[in-house]
Amino acid sequence: MNSREPSAVTPGGKLSVTEKLGYSLGDCAANFVFQTQLIFLMSFYTDVFGIAASTVGTIFLVSRLFDAINDPLMGALADRTSTRWGKYRPWVLLTALPFAIFFVLTYTTPALGANGKVIWAFVTYNLLMIAYTANNIPYAALTGVITGDPDERTSLVSWRFLLAMTAAFLVQTFTPDLVDWFGGGGDGGQIDQARGYQWTMGMWATIAVVFFVITFMTTRERVQPDPAQKSSLLQDVTDLLKNRTWLSLGMATVLVFVYLSMRGSVTPYYFNYFVAQQEPIGFGPLRLQPMGWFNGLGLLATMFGILFSKALSIRFGKRNTFSAAIGLTGLLTAAFWMLPPDALSAMIALQMLLQFVYGISIPLLWAMMADVADFTEWKTGRRATAMTFAATVFALKLGLSVGGALTGWLLDLNGYAPKAETQSADATSAIRMMMSIGPAAAFGLAVLTLRFYSIGRRDEVQMGEELQARRLAYENE
Repeated sequence: MNSREPSAVTPGGKLSVTEKLGYSLGDCAANFVFQTQLIFLMSFYTDVFGIAASTVGTIFLVSRLFDAINDPLMGALADRTSTRWGKYRPWVLLTALPFAIFFVLTYTTPALGANGKVIWAFVTYNLLMIAYTANNIPYAALTGVITGDPDERTSLVSWRFLLAMTAAFLVQTFTPDLVDWFGGGGDGGQIDQARGYQWTMGMWATIAVVFFVITFMTTRERVQPDPAQKSSLLQDVTDLLKNRTWLSLGMATVLVFVYLSMRGSVTPYYFNYFVAQQEPIGFGPLRLQPMGWFNGLGLLATMFGILFSKALSIRFGKRNTFSAAIGLTGLLTAAFWMLPPDALSAMIALQMLLQFVYGISIPLLWAMMADVADFTEWKTGRRATAMTFAATVFALKLGLSVGGALTGWLLDLNGYAPKAETQSADATSAIRMMMSIGPAAAFGLAVLTLRFYSIGRRDEVQMGEELQARRLAYENE
């Protein structure tokens, strides 16, 4: 039997600020990658690398579906890992450097023909997704084993997403200007966007590696499965498929990430071809492109919304708070359809309001995943933390694949012309629809699916108390 590092607190105890911060830096690191995929990768492939939008959509669909299948396999592998550092932390450390290398390669543009570009994009993107899975599934599973206290877990996840949104703020706000600067446009000359993207992503990748190392060094795994539990992959999967609560959360996760993928991917097109204001805007010494202000101020509002997540979930329960937040976010998103192209101030104000409301929901989705792992253990006596998170991340990536594919296909279907000065009325209308009504409909459906999520606030408290008593019992045997 391998020895384990000593635990600083009991499985249900409070966590130090150092551990919460250290854990959160891991998702901050991952979001330097995730946010570029969400916002910039589609337009990078179409407008910099020169791949047709429908082809990019197909690459996203095939690659993300293939990667989603890897998630349960990675979950099973992580659950069965046994080292002196725990099950999940070693994966965060070992995958850090490959993750960074494949990230930079994905944004590298070798001189290839049309078919060669598609092959390069497909191979490098799939390598990035494999590394992302090997890193992110164990990292996500840490949420369920750092502490067994359901409220402390919500606090941990709130810290996590404050730092994740910090990375999102940096990436979404400054990437367009960094690409111009690294691409040689600082003196007003011709911008080499290919070089600009490669160097910008290299900078984000370097920061990410440092943060992953800090996460490994500052966290501990405390919640352990019953030592008498027999390992069975088939039983782990069966437990999930019989769990109506997980099925409800999994479907809601698909729809949430259809929203994020579609709206994120289409944002650069929205600003390039619909918004009237095209020149950078200065505020004091800071001068950013309009999309930078839109994304940056929206993400600051998101971070403020996250601060309300724990208090609201304690008062109303995670399910009710999450449902209300995404339902209202959907309504605010749909309102973008009514905005004219010269209403930049209204766009930014509406984005800040909807991002504040959406921010309330962000930690709750991941805290609910950990609750589902607890729910399975509570009902069956078996715990498979990484498998539960892997199955939900499978749903996440399914949503990303569907949202990304729909974006590429709808752009091509409506006559989108890469690098054109202007777009047709049909293409512009499709861009506006994918910025507003399309993603809003996905959130509306997500609210409906959550009617079948059966863990209420009373269940959260009872489940946490009973599982804590069980764990103390078998630890003292």
